[in-house]
Amino acid sequence: MRDVSAGHLETSIADALQAISHTHPADFVQALKVAHAAETHGPARQALLQLLINSKLSAQARRPVCQDTGVVHVYVRMGMDVRIRPDGAGPTPSLQTLANRAVARAYGFPSNPLRASMVRDPLGSRRNTRDNTPAIVQVELVEGDGLDLTVVAKGGGGDVKARYAMLNPSDSVADWVVSQLPGMGAGWCPPGVLGLGVGGTPEQAMALAKRALFTPIDMPALLQRGADTPEERLRADVYQRVNALGIGAQGLGGDTTVLDVKVATAPSHAALLPVALVPNCAATRFVSFSMPADGPAHFPPADPALWDGIPGTLPAQAGRPVDLDTLTSAEVATWTAGDTLLLSGKLLTGRDAAHKRMADLLDSGQPLPVPLRGRTLYYVGPVDPVAGEAVGPAGPTTATRMDKFLPQLLAQTGLLVTIGKAERGKLAMEAIKRHGAAYLTAVGGAAYLVSRTIQSSRVVAFADLGMEAIYEFEVRDMPVTVAVDAAGRTTHAFFRIKAA
Repeated sequence: MRDVSAGHLETSIADALQAISHTHPADFVQALKVAHAAETHGPARQALLQLLINSKLSAQARRPVCQDTGVVHVYVRMGMDVRIRPDGAGPTPSLQTLANRAVARAYGFPSNPLRASMVRDPLGSRRNTRDNTPAIVQVELVEGDGLDLTVVAKGGGGDVKARYAMLNPSDSVADWVVSQLPGMGAGWCPPGVLGLGVGGTPEQAMALAKRALFTPIDMPALLQRGADTPEERLRADVYQRVNALGIGAQGLGGDTTVLDVKVATAPSHAALLPVALVPNCAATRFVSFSMPADGPAHFPPADPALWDGIPGTLPAQAGRPVDLDTLTSAEVATWTAGDTLLLSGKLLTGRDAAHKRMADLLDSGQPLPVPLRGRTLYYVGPVDPVAGEAVGPAGPTTATRMDKFLPQLLAQTGLLVTIGKAERGKLAMEAIKRHGAAYLTAVGGAAYLVSRTIQSSRVVAFADLGMEAIYEFEVRDMPVTVAVDAAGRTTHAFFRIKAA
């Protein structure tokens, strides 16, 4: 029988969460570098460069790669001859209790606080738990005395695009997967990895798909040696066909939409073919480790050579300068979908909860707490700052969640520009064209890079909403792409694919 200290296990999980918050897996960085070197489409190449610079800067500063610091998953493979030993008086804590304690510690770490995104009571008040608990814990009991863990911080942008289907046994899994990609949009922040779960029961298929994501990227080696199994053939087929769609980084078009495809299978009923699809985003964050014989696990910093060849800043003249403080409709009308802009001046922030409050005020005939006429509104919920920062990592959230509010805001407030990530829906695009507005995208997964452009930050409305309050940021050379221009043209590839 092997005893493992409860305290050592808790510390290992907490330290793992801190490490993955700011440092990508080495294989992911290498895959991004290869994708950037091969990219032929300008906007996508620019997005890949921003992801790489963000990765380098985040690791150096030990600050989150993305403002969405994830839902914690802890996968435990525990030998039957392992016993968790309490460190003091009282009962032995459960693995769930230890994981929750570790999450609370890691997300409240003073020098690198992480954003709490978990809410209780999903059908009620949806109050934030404030410490990102509870963790999602999955335990597999096996023979022996080993204790192996995979600790993950999984962003919401990937999970919201998860797909499931019950196919007929004669159906093509690859055909179904490829058919899903155009409809998934860019909210999952490609390029990333697709996890496929095939077989089992419906809930098994979903769990298999997610768990498959947390293995090293090895698609180049697979393509070089050739596929030997049905799972490998499915991986290669889906990888090549998805990238051939031309969706590209951030949905802007281009050569690389996925960096790898992972497949996990399980036996299933003869009449069933359950298939699940779960993407991992450009904020890929996980680490696997075995508990050592004594003491907690250690996570040394990555070798700085991993980012060799990646600049520390965006190149000079990386876009067209725009002064937000003097911006007019006439200037917005000169922008064309696909243009890269560098924004300077003051902008406002607001996302789901703030939009609901603004809509309620407008519906009741009351004034908004801050005027929006001629202003730019950024969809973001930032991480809390540490010393020396105006704001913590502040990347964009998915714009489509705000689509239903946009026609009213454009019509009744004079709002001029919005910024988010991914494409917009038909309702929002029609409103943008009708009012001569514009929608810009920042790179999802480049949150620390964006935060470096923010010179000052202050809450101007709805302070009780925390990270969802309305802030005023002053930015300098914030990089964005014109995704929908005043004429209604879009740079997102999904619309071209659907029209083909």
